[in-house]
Amino acid sequence: MRKIPWAALGATALVGVAACKAAPARYLDPNMDFGAVRTVAVFPFANLTRDALADERVRDVFSSMLLASSSVYVVPPGEVQRAFAQAGTANPSTPSVEDVVKLGKALQADAVVTGSVKEYGEVRSGTASANVVSVSVQMMETGTGRVVWSASSTKGGVTMADRLLGSSGIPINQVTEAVVDELLAKLFK
Repeated sequence: MRKIPWAALGATALVGVAACKAAPARYLDPNMDFGAVRTVAVFPFANLTRDALADERVRDVFSSMLLASSSVYVVPPGEVQRAFAQAGTANPSTPSVEDVVKLGKALQADAVVTGSVKEYGEVRSGTASANVVSVSVQMMETGTGRVVWSASSTKGGVTMADRLLGSSGIPINQVTEAVVDELLAKLFK
């Protein structure tokens, strides 16, 4: 029977772990001048959760925190809704390239943000429970309709402390703010 050197086995395991490392959950178009983006319209988010209002809650927090960053002006949600009604867009959460260009001009926005809420609410593990929020967003330039930034973030979930102490985790609004904060950090880096 042949012996395998432990150092070789350890090096192989490290290479395997490094190969499995996830790619950054962010895309940033290197040709985009983000300094030219002054006005952003945040379109309705898609809701992939069981909570009927998750998309509206996350979109509201995203819009508010983006505006609070003082980096861009965010078109009020009522103006965005009115533009959708006038344009007759079939699905506001997944607009076509033509819709992005057309609505961008109507709203006088340099870019639009769309997104999807993948998880929102309580998860359980044994006797412990906690809130989790998972969101993906993308920014499209209104001149061409192409995606210039994309990011995703997941926060919350049951931690070891939750399991040991039987706590119920962080409130959903704080988890939502943490997700949006991480998303905006990926945009402004």
